[in-house]
Amino acid sequence: MNGRVAVVTGGTGTIGTEICKHLSTMPSHVIALCRPRAVDCRTAEWMSARKSEDYDMEAMECDVTDFGHTTAVFEEITRKYGRVDILVNAAGITSDATLRKMTLDQWQSVLRTNLDGVFNTTRCIIEGMLDRGFGRVINISSVNGQKGQFGQANYAASKAGIHGFTMSVAREVARKGVTVNTVSPGYIESPMIMSVPEDHRAKILAEIPVGRFGQPSEVARLISFLAADESGFITGADISINGGQHMG
Repeated sequence: MNGRVAVVTGGTGTIGTEICKHLSTMPSHVIALCRPRAVDCRTAEWMSARKSEDYDMEAMECDVTDFGHTTAVFEEITRKYGRVDILVNAAGITSDATLRKMTLDQWQSVLRTNLDGVFNTTRCIIEGMLDRGFGRVINISSVNGQKGQFGQANYAASKAGIHGFTMSVAREVARKGVTVNTVSPGYIESPMIMSVPEDHRAKILAEIPVGRFGQPSEVARLISFLAADESGFITGADISINGGQHMG
């Protein structure tokens, strides 16, 4: 197969789809994973839409919270394509509440998807990357994992944990040609942000120095840069893309 083989979790969402498009032009063969029964997990429709745009991509269901199911999916991908060269962990959910009102299920469901999911997928592909002497793992965190956010103790904890995972694994695999990086987006224009009440959206916008929300294509461009063969000297980094909303 010409090019790389890339897997994107959360790949059928707004940002995930844009990531898949950018990776496919590297060139890479792209497999988008989506959570079974999720609103945007309509694999046949998604593949048909991409084909109409002249992209040849595959979409598969994968419950990244379940290590056994994740393992089975990645084994199927490996049987079909021989390897996974690039892994983008973009799957994530929110379930907001202040801590005194947050239920155990709200805490656990967010941590299972956002943090356990990163472990599950990365654990499945890391041996193969090390054996081949090449790999790119890119984990999507959030500006709220860097600065915290009212009502998001679960989400912020999961996203902050992602970068701790990134730095540790990056140290373990650096000498084998495998890089592991974090990308921390701010508020990106998507159906989710546009569904926020207009007055609250205006308050968020006022906190962003560049004066606008980010575009999914801007996040995708950064990820495709980190995924490139030529980006092998960047590892263990947490790269912000938030319009200046939070400057570390």
